[in-house]
Amino acid sequence: MISQSGLRALACGALVSLGAMSFARAEGTYEIPAGAHFNQDKLAKVTEFFKNEVATGKIAGATVLIRQHGKSVYHEAFGVQDVASKAPITDKTIFRLFSMSKAITSVVAVQLIEDGKIKLDDPVSKYIPSFANVKVGVEKKADDGTKSLELVPPTRPMTVLDLMRHTSGITYGFYGDSLVRKAYREANIYAGDFDLAEFAERIAKLPLHNQPGALWQYGHSTDILARVMEIAAGKPLIDIMREKLLDPLGMVDTGFFVTAPEKQKLLAQPVPNDSDFRVGRINDPTVVKKIQFASGGMVTTMADYERFAQMLLNGGSLDGKTILKPETFKLMVTDQVGPTSGVSRDYFYFPGDGFGFGLGLAVRTDPGNAKPPPPGDLGELKWDGASGCYFVIDPKQDMFFVLLEQTPTERQRVQRTLKQLVYEAMEK
Repeated sequence: MISQSGLRALACGALVSLGAMSFARAEGTYEIPAGAHFNQDKLAKVTEFFKNEVATGKIAGATVLIRQHGKSVYHEAFGVQDVASKAPITDKTIFRLFSMSKAITSVVAVQLIEDGKIKLDDPVSKYIPSFANVKVGVEKKADDGTKSLELVPPTRPMTVLDLMRHTSGITYGFYGDSLVRKAYREANIYAGDFDLAEFAERIAKLPLHNQPGALWQYGHSTDILARVMEIAAGKPLIDIMREKLLDPLGMVDTGFFVTAPEKQKLLAQPVPNDSDFRVGRINDPTVVKKIQFASGGMVTTMADYERFAQMLLNGGSLDGKTILKPETFKLMVTDQVGPTSGVSRDYFYFPGDGFGFGLGLAVRTDPGNAKPPPPGDLGELKWDGASGCYFVIDPKQDMFFVLLEQTPTERQRVQRTLKQLVYEAMEK
């Protein structure tokens, strides 16, 4: 369970954030007054944009859903699942989520916190003893400019909270050029057929990129969290997910692998010259392996992810089913890496300008430094993945949108454009 002192501290942080929100003002499509509605003529620009993306061969296809006040205000599919099969995209087309898997894993982890199975202040070594011996890699530069890695003890143990807010020091090896990331690449951590237990042992042998709690650092934290969940619940990750989240929400096509031949025909594929997702490993859900990559290995459909997003917009419930209690949901969406947290941000702070980070989701806390600020509202929740999948939850407007596509090189441009068009279509 969550300690009372921890809850008080987090609640105070939430109140401070809400207080700051009330004074934020900006121009353009940022902080639209509550109660805005969509202009269907302006939403037609979303259609024009995606039709052009498909026609010019930049993407194979995509599907976009916007829901407000529990009703669909825009729901369109563009292009094909696969340029080879030419099968059209539908709500049952299966997409690789990559890092949008983290949002699903994080909700289930918070459910286990709510159940008292794990606690935010638990040391990771309580569940995985090898993490008691982990070291932090500190780069040293000699007079001749050569760099070396000095291994030093952590100043404090890595905790479950560190895993959930990405402050564990665990990283990825496929971006950046630090010596620790180089060590990840050279360790060949994806070799062979291994499960989460073995993968956690591989990560525990590598140095941390930074001291626990010191820096928001994107990496395999969610996979180590998943192993903690397995140990705490006494069952495989997918069984926990089905019991706690997927089955209650009716997310029948969400999981890690696609084995049925008829379902494999529904897998969306990128255009052939855009098939490298650049995540250091092959992500083929048709090849069953022991590992269930909680940080980026899941697949879903629009029919499924729509229900997940609506549950988040509802504050943790859907169709009369409580997935997260209101106080637990509030904890999840409270910024954990703000100015008083002691957590630093660098070039690789992927939540982006104006965003904090809760327990697995980016949360907008201020307008940011851009002039004018990017579109959106304070309190917005979001995340995306290397395949281009993207979702935004806007509680102020009682609205969310989901984009599912498979286009690693075009994704950031497409996501930015879609968000701009969505908010430009809103009117008071």
